[in-house]
Amino acid sequence: MKRKISIEALARQQIKAAQRAGGRRAAETVFGGHEKVLRQTVMGLLKDAEIGERENLDEATIYVLEGRVQLWVGDDCWEARQGSLLVLPQARHRLVAIMDSALLITVAKLPTGPDERPAPADVPAIPTSAPQEPPAP
Repeated sequence: MKRKISIEALARQQIKAAQRAGGRRAAETVFGGHEKVLRQTVMGLLKDAEIGERENLDEATIYVLEGRVQLWVGDDCWEARQGSLLVLPQARHRLVAIMDSALLITVAKLPTGPDERPAPADVPAIPTSAPQEPPAP
């Protein structure tokens, strides 16, 4: 396994690979994979190519290495350009390239079984009324 990877060089390679690919996109996993908790993938997307609508059940981000993209969640849209980090929602979403773009997609898989999911953090209840004064002695 390589210990040092030029993400910028890989981004350029993936854009070139996307130009040759029928789906107008190409990707290479640079760290992790399906058997690991963490997976990082560099993807090249050509203008108007998209990652179709999907639901994300894990924690994931997209760092825009080059170009500009739009993240759509329902009717809401966020535009991101080189240097932007998008935090993917745990909701149905899609991504569209507004120009040739390269992305670093990072996914951390959450446990899947009911016994494997982390317990919610203990959060003190928010009082619904004003605090009561203690009785006078």
